[in-house]
Formats: sequence, structure tokens, C-alpha cells
Amino acid sequence: MPLFDPQPVVLTGTQVRLEPLQLNHAPALFAAGRDPEIHRYLIDPPPGSVAEVEAVIAAAHAATAAGTQVPFAIVHRPSGRLGGTTRYLDIRRRDRALEIGYTWLAPEFQRTAMNTEAKFLLLRHAFEALGAVRVQLKTDERNERSRRAIERLGARFEGILRKYQTRWDGYVRNTALFAITDDDWPAVRARLAERLGRA
Repeated sequence: MPLFDPQPVVLTGTQVRLEPLQLNHAPALFAAGRDPEIHRYLIDPPPGSVAEVEAVIAAAHAATAAGTQVPFAIVHRPSGRLGGTTRYLDIRRRDRALEIGYTWLAPEFQRTAMNTEAKFLLLRHAFEALGAVRVQLKTDERNERSRRAIERLGARFEGILRKYQTRWDGYVRNTALFAITDDDWPAVRARLAERLGRA
């Protein structure tokens, strides 16, 4: 099998272009993430300035250099506007597995095809280009909207990780774990392709 080695790459769909997250994305990312509701269930605090966003991006670049994460900017192709961010993380090369997370979109892009297409592009690249055998997704147990969205992707619920992560405000959250395996992928791919009008 080919080496399982996720690296920064541009992934292009109809509504979305995923491009490697760079420092020059910071002003647009700060503007896109101003709504406090975006950060309601996230682990990290909402950034208070462009400089704080730059620090987040710099930390993501350090994680990329360490081989543990690959961050992306989510760009709305029709308008060219930056709509949010996502990334590969918890990259386990020996196990050919990774996680998709740190995902959020500005309010105007929520409940559109952008999130579905972004996930489709990331999943397709992971399974078909990289040869992943498992992709997992996690969310705060209380975040029903996110849980339903992950289930609509075709991911299987695997359980609750109790007191798994501590948020920036000190709250210790239970985390809902979902996953898609390479055995699941053909059916998941067909389902997502149909939703996106690519059947």
C-alpha cells in the first residue's frame, strides 16, 4: 500500500475549495468567526483579535511540521469568501487513521452544501488518495446539531468518551465519537454524492 502521509493539499469541489491554512487567511478568518455561537461547543476560546488568529494558525503549522495535523481554510468558490476552517488531526500513520475536526463555518454558510461538500472532499482524499482505513469525527455530547450532521454524513456512532476533554473555560466535556471505515466508505460515498448531485 502507498505510504499514509497526509500533507497540505488543495481540494476543490463545486461550492468549496479547501486550501492549506496560511497566516494571510487570519483577517478573513477572524471576520468569519465573530459570531459567539460558532464557539459555543469548541474546545478553544474565541479569538479576540487577528493576532490571536495568527497565533492559532502558527500553532497549526507547528502541528503540521510535527506530522499530527493538516489545517485547511474553507473557501466559498462562487464568492471567493473564506467561510471557515477544518483540519485533519490525530494522524496515526501506522494505523492509517485520522480525524476530521476543528470545523466551523460562518453563520451565512451554515445549513448549506458547504459543510457536506467539505467533508466529502476530505473523506474522499483520505480514503481514495491516502488509503485511510478509518476516519473519525468527535463533538461535544451536548451539541445535538453537530451530532445529527455527522450522522447524516453516514458516520457510525461509537459511544460517549466520558470527561474526555477540558474546554478553555474549565468545563470538562463528554465527547461523542463517530467513525467511517474503508468498509463503510463506498456506501457513504454514494450517499454523499447523491446529496451533492453527483450521482
